[in-house]
Amino acid sequence: MTTRLLLTRHGESLHKLEGTTGGPESCKGLTDVGRLQAARLRDRLARELGAGAPCPVYASVLPRAVETARIVSEPFGGKVDEDCDLCSWHIRLEWEGLTWEEVKRRHPSPGGGVYRPFEAGAESWAELVGRVGRALYGIAQRHCGETAIIVAHAEVVEASLIVLGALPLMLPFDGRVANASVTEWGTDGDTNAFPSPRWTLVRFNDAAHLTR
Repeated sequence: MTTRLLLTRHGESLHKLEGTTGGPESCKGLTDVGRLQAARLRDRLARELGAGAPCPVYASVLPRAVETARIVSEPFGGKVDEDCDLCSWHIRLEWEGLTWEEVKRRHPSPGGGVYRPFEAGAESWAELVGRVGRALYGIAQRHCGETAIIVAHAEVVEASLIVLGALPLMLPFDGRVANASVTEWGTDGDTNAFPSPRWTLVRFNDAAHLTR
């Protein structure tokens, strides 16, 4: 039996248009366009997986991801499991609602990068990848031989290339992850085994459903 993880980025969000940090307190969810994107994603996954199929849906705790997941989950029972490890960058409470330019100006962190944060008090890229890896492997182990939908963020999709694709922490290329796109990973191995099985990247940044 194949284990499939369908990673999707949330629909267009208000925080992105406003240029703010978009933490759990300041994220205002989706725009009208974002809700339409989520609906098209829902309809595509329902066609691919079959409406009513027993398909678990996971999301980060950020409102833009939760709102997207609730729309996407409609054909699959409407239940969404939230996991903070699937979030984008974890930010400090006092940064809520600020622009990233303001945060960088107020909390500079010289030498930030893979192992050090770009802003003092934030998390590093390595820390983000670590918690995303914990979440993805946890979902894969709970749903070995099944398909799971994961609604998260561009950084989570990028981290999956490292976690499941065994690429280096400093990726040798840049990628774009469109809103409401699908990135699919699959494996025929036992996801509860050690060492973990080899994964196949089936598709990346598939947003064909948004062009109709």
